[in-house]
Amino acid sequence: MAEEGSSSSAGQKRLLKNDELSNVEFETSEDVEVVPTFDKMGLRESLVRGIYSYGFEKPSAIQQRAIKQIIKNRDIIAQAQSGTGKTATFSIGVLQSINTQNRETQALILSPTRELAVQIQKVILALGDYMNVQCHACIGGTNVGEDIRKLDYGQHIVSGTPGRVFDMIRRRNLRTRSIKMLVLDEADEMLTKGFKEQLYDIYRYLPPGAQVVLLSATLPHEVLEMTAKFMSDPMRILVKRDELTLEGIKQFFVSVEREEWKFDTLCDLYDTLTITQAVLFCNTRRKVDWLAEKLREANFTVVAMHADMEQKERDDIMKQFREGKSRVLISTDVWARGLDVPQVSLVINYDLPNNRELYIHRIGRSGRYGRKGVAINFVKNDDIRILRDIEQYYSTQIDEMPMNVGDLV
Repeated sequence: MAEEGSSSSAGQKRLLKNDELSNVEFETSEDVEVVPTFDKMGLRESLVRGIYSYGFEKPSAIQQRAIKQIIKNRDIIAQAQSGTGKTATFSIGVLQSINTQNRETQALILSPTRELAVQIQKVILALGDYMNVQCHACIGGTNVGEDIRKLDYGQHIVSGTPGRVFDMIRRRNLRTRSIKMLVLDEADEMLTKGFKEQLYDIYRYLPPGAQVVLLSATLPHEVLEMTAKFMSDPMRILVKRDELTLEGIKQFFVSVEREEWKFDTLCDLYDTLTITQAVLFCNTRRKVDWLAEKLREANFTVVAMHADMEQKERDDIMKQFREGKSRVLISTDVWARGLDVPQVSLVINYDLPNNRELYIHRIGRSGRYGRKGVAINFVKNDDIRILRDIEQYYSTQIDEMPMNVGDLV
């Protein structure tokens, strides 16, 4: 890792030696100031009012370090675990940086999923409640005409998914000349989802010198490569990987010798699930549909969500789940990132995730902001190796599930 203060290009080239990346110890840049309260961050009064009325009292660790740096117009790479307040971190930074008197778009926030883009829009509108801010969610699967109308009206901030945002830029409905900040949320996910080309296309349309803020729970090689391409001497605000395990979340496994046994195990656990709200993760869309159908046949009430569904249907399901009308949501990893439903205190990995990074995103759905939570992993004989790998990677312990798991939720 390059020394702080060394020239950016040399520092970035140093990052990219592949064989070393797997064991790089990332550290926070030394000159990161810790600001213990929102009042001391130099924020405008109307924004501070919005922050307190949203229910925040004290900034989280990432907020204490990153908000001030975003406001200083620095390029930032922030790595923090799920549930630590990343969304509010960049939302507050963006809201402080825009001029509401100017109706042009001044900040662009890109996310890998439509749900996350909409959730970010909601957070920004809530925090900016006293600022008279316009923020539009520009996402696929929605009416293009509506997008054009909203953008023509004038939006200070656009939160969107790369495909639709690039389409709007290309059509010249989203004008980029006043954009001074680009935020890439869940950057690791965006790159693995194949958004890389679109991100570069969008970046090329931005004014030179636009600030870039990049957030990611994990920092694989592709993310570091991207930082070299369009960030200048970024400040790093990072937590080490072994601190990424989610304190307050008890993790268990249940041994199931064969795939067929998972269903019976789930039925035995069902009463525990409905004490609280639970999310069940499967690795494929087909499996989500199959499991939802089988549970309904057994007279259990569940809702299911995956990327093949129409956007409107996904929105309706999320609304029901948020309002507590349905207690159990079955989903693919489309739901694993950044979606916050406070009541969720139980996550079940019906299938173990395909890679270890996804594990932390999934179980981070429970126990948000330090609340308690439980994660249960269904483990077939040939999955034991994957489970041990996850344990080692995050320096955590996953125990066999006790009989009284219901008392823990």
